[in-house]
Formats: sequence, structure tokens, C-alpha cells
Amino acid sequence: MGEPAPTASPLVHRYRLEEFHELAPPPGGGHWELIAGVLYMVPPPTLAHDTVVSRLNMIFAAYLLSHPERGTLYVPRAAVWIPADTWLEPDLFLVSAERQREDDSSAADLVVEVSSTSTAVYDRTAKADTYAALGVGELWLLDMERRTIERRVLGGPVSVHRDDEPCTSVVFPGLQATPRQVFGD
Repeated sequence: MGEPAPTASPLVHRYRLEEFHELAPPPGGGHWELIAGVLYMVPPPTLAHDTVVSRLNMIFAAYLLSHPERGTLYVPRAAVWIPADTWLEPDLFLVSAERQREDDSSAADLVVEVSSTSTAVYDRTAKADTYAALGVGELWLLDMERRTIERRVLGGPVSVHRDDEPCTSVVFPGLQATPRQVFGD
């Protein structure tokens, strides 16, 4: 009969990280994420999504090439996690040099999620709340439909940026991007 299918119901099963890493990929592509033992399936990204991530990756990389002492950029499939039961794969994230010196390899200082119709609710609620609970200082939510960058600062203001209005990082001084740069014309 084979292995039982993974379940996302916490009433049926809560996963530990060891079990999570043993799961087969979800059918049809995408990947699994885990929040407090609850399993979530993230659909595969579209080409438009990957293009936006690529553009932002170049902006972040250029920033860190100019300021290598400030931190490290991590790209898709790298994870923000806690040992027991949480594993999230942001589209991009930055870890400050200070956090790296503390050897806190499971956390991030600035996380980016590019949201589409299929992921917007998850990205804006469960995933954003989990990043806040993990102490991520800044979250950029890029909305593919509205072509905006929403910046959420932990314990601080939320701002929404459109067109050529720069979204400037609070955590990484001098890092900024405009929606036009990342979404194109």
C-alpha cells in the first residue's frame, strides 16, 4: 500500500524537522514548508516570479559587493528555520554580519517574498507572522499583481511603494529598490 500521503492537518500529525526532511517533493512541483509542525505546500514559481526574484537578487548583490562587511545574501532554496519544527524558504534573504558572528545560521535580518495569486494569502499571513515570531527585522512583500513593494518592519511601520518610489531598507542602510526596477516597465 505504500507510505501514507503527507497531511497538513495538525489534528492528524505535527511534523518534526527530521520527518519533514524525509518527505518526497509534492506532486506537480513546488516544495513543502513547515511552521510549528504544520505542513504547507508552496506551488512552483512562474517565470514572471523568477524574473522578479532575479532582478532583486542583482540589486541586493550589487549592494553587498559595495558593502561586503554588512552581510550575506541567500537565494531560493536556502531556509530560515528553527531546529524542532519550522522550515521556510524565502525567495531571498539577507543575514547581517553581526548575526553571522553570533553563528545564528537559522535566522535572517531581511526577508523577501514575491507573492502571486496562489501564494498571497499564505505569504501575507502565516508566513509573515512566522518571520515576525522568529525575529526577522524586516520583510519585503512584492505583490506581482499590484506591482508594489510592501515593507514591514518588526515593531515598526508598514509602507507600500509603487512605481519609482524607493523602498529603502531599515536594517541595511543604503539598500533600496523601486517597484519599477524589480517588476520592469
